[in-house]
Order: sequence, then C-alpha cells, then structure tokens
Amino acid sequence: QVQLVESGGGLVQAGGSLRLSCAFSGSIFSINATGWFRQAPGKEREFVADIRRISDLAHYADSVKGRFTVSRDNAKNTMYLQMNSLKPEDTAVYYCTALLYHRDRYEYWGQGTQVTVSS
Repeated sequence: QVQLVESGGGLVQAGGSLRLSCAFSGSIFSINATGWFRQAPGKEREFVADIRRISDLAHYADSVKGRFTVSRDNAKNTMYLQMNSLKPEDTAVYYCTALLYHRDRYEYWGQGTQVTVSS
C-alpha cells in the first residue's frame, strides 16, 4: 500500500507560478514511478507529467512542456511539480499518483489539490 498527500495548490494570476508537493508513505520501495494528473470541471482526468523513482527520466504532456517541471527528493519521499507561466486552462484539480513495479497502470492516488489560474 502507498499513501499520497498533495499540497501547494491555490489561486494565481495568469503568468504566475505555483509549486505542488506530493508526500509518499507506505511501501515506498515498491514504487516504480510517480506522476501528476489533473481534472478540469466537465473533463476527463488527463496526464500531466511523471518521473521514475530511481532515474531522472521524466515525461510531460505536450500542453505543459517547457512550463512545468517534475522532480523528486527520495530522501524526503516527496515529488514536486513546478508550474510556471500558468494559463487559465491549467485550472484543475491536480492529483499525484504512484505506479508500482510489475504493474501497468497507476493505482494509488492522492486526494487532489485545487489550482485556479485567473485571467
């Protein structure tokens, strides 16, 4: 079992920045990768970024490339999402998630944190 808790959401003006954090606990060494998804009102949850727990290999959705940066601090069991040049279309609930070894989909999710970008 893995538990995840997000923090750092809030209200920001377009062009501003926010940093989200996701703290992990439980079976940390069973985690292969961690990621961020988001869900805007009336839309399906979509992938934002992910990063391998051991290597620095990261992937990003095209919509956030060059603006968002995912990172992790294994000593603190924490993942971050630095979001710069925010746009109103980035408004959503952001969820962190964990992919375990030998699994093919993300199974563990945090409760989500709201990010609102005003124009």
